[in-house]
Amino acid sequence: MKEKAKNVLRLLWRFTWKASLWFFGLSIGSVILFRWVPVPVTPLMLIRCAEQKLDGKEMKLKKDWVPLEEISPNLQLAVVCTEDQNFIEHNGFDYAAIEKAMDDCEEGGRCRGASTISQQTAKNVFLWPGRSWIRKGFEVYFTFLIELFWSKERIMEVYLNVIEFGDGVYGAEAASAQFYGKHAKDITQGEAALLAVVLPNPLKRSPARPTAYLKKRQAWCLQQMGFWGWKLNYHPEEKKSTSRKKKK
Repeated sequence: MKEKAKNVLRLLWRFTWKASLWFFGLSIGSVILFRWVPVPVTPLMLIRCAEQKLDGKEMKLKKDWVPLEEISPNLQLAVVCTEDQNFIEHNGFDYAAIEKAMDDCEEGGRCRGASTISQQTAKNVFLWPGRSWIRKGFEVYFTFLIELFWSKERIMEVYLNVIEFGDGVYGAEAASAQFYGKHAKDITQGEAALLAVVLPNPLKRSPARPTAYLKKRQAWCLQQMGFWGWKLNYHPEEKKSTSRKKKK
């Protein structure tokens, strides 16, 4: 009996060990691959298509991958202002925002999320929607990997190409065409701000039908963009280094 138990444990150990090797190999390999290769489709896109089919609706999947250079700097700055103002500085996790969100929730306030752009990118590309601790653990793992292997520009590029902007609309290029009839590189500051403020709930908010609340949020976003000097600098340390050299 003891020998059988030992054999079962050995088999379980071998299975767990091999499964772990496969998981780490595939996950790390896919992150490295997507450092250069466009993400073809995400779990959320497939889930939305299945939901549309089950609801008897026409399946819609509008997406058009474009490099970061073809996405307006206005939109890049707008999503940082609305979603993650410490994006350039953090290593994937905004601990101050997480602590504040936890404090607000404990004090009986609104329990809001504190996910960074890096976390949202990891979730959208590699995982499924949900709030379970298991999914959150995988999100932490993939966030660590993309911060390790990708640059901030690449994270922003992937984020703005896969994020959901509306029903069946994914990525900045498709959203710009859908709502403004233009390319993502041509959208204005106001248009970028409006696109950015629909992101927390793109199935209920729409740039095509901005409510009074959305217009208020748009004005706030534009104010924040002004505080940033209307430009997102991905390498502020280089600017500081150049300034020091000039002083010398």
